[in-house]
Amino acid sequence: MLLLNNCQIAELALTNVNNLVTLLQFPFMQRAIVGAVLMGILGGLLGSFVTLRQLSFFSHAVGHAALVGVVLGVLLQLNPTWMLLPFTLIFGIVVLYFMEKTDLASDSVLSIVLSGALAIGVILTSLIQGYRGNLMGVLFGDILAIDLTDLILTLLVLVGGSVFLLSTLRQQILLTLNPAVAKVQGIPVQSYRYGFVILLSLAVAVAIKAVGILLVNAFLVIPASCAKLMSHHFNRFLLLSVIVGSLSSIAGIIVSGLFNFASGPSIVLVQFVVFLAVFSWVKLRTKVA
Repeated sequence: MLLLNNCQIAELALTNVNNLVTLLQFPFMQRAIVGAVLMGILGGLLGSFVTLRQLSFFSHAVGHAALVGVVLGVLLQLNPTWMLLPFTLIFGIVVLYFMEKTDLASDSVLSIVLSGALAIGVILTSLIQGYRGNLMGVLFGDILAIDLTDLILTLLVLVGGSVFLLSTLRQQILLTLNPAVAKVQGIPVQSYRYGFVILLSLAVAVAIKAVGILLVNAFLVIPASCAKLMSHHFNRFLLLSVIVGSLSSIAGIIVSGLFNFASGPSIVLVQFVVFLAVFSWVKLRTKVA
């Protein structure tokens, strides 16, 4: 009986591998892998600054408030991505403006604006009649559905973000570690801050189609958190974050293809497992030392 079960398991595993090999020959799967790599690199790069600047809740708010942009796209019968881009951009800038111009705590401002945007999104959702497949796809993500336009947009955001962050890396590090000192040294703190928020908002918009509104924040935070556990040297931390982001995205696609799971949750699940493994390894190494 045990031998029979082992044979069945081996046969099932072989079938899944064969199915994955077949899937890899389709253009949509090849686009998904390219998109996973690009978004993994983008998420790792921006996530490094997001975690150090404690902007995790900010990216969370932008991602969830993007529901309004998605619903408007469905209502207007437009590609939701084209509505997501301007909406998340405007939302990110408005939230940062409110945070700077009020005496309220940043989490209070984010909660207020996020609640209002979600309320508007839910009300607009009730106006959608008939099939809501486009809306559900963006809510929960489907990287297998990304097209050439999505890849180009992701590449543009990645290139623009890399140029902006890496060309001003010293200033960005100083701004991250000590904004007051950065301001004294003549670094345009406000301009850099708004530039990063614009970049972060665009990154959230292009990543939503892959991992969904509900999981996009994890896509930014988990790889960087893994890297932070492994290294406290900034350059190494940045590189590890990018590596974890891209490799975990590819692994998530493979898991999705092997077991027929949803692609977005599969990527985040792999990242979560990696985080648990890294956390356990760090704790074990600390005890041994």
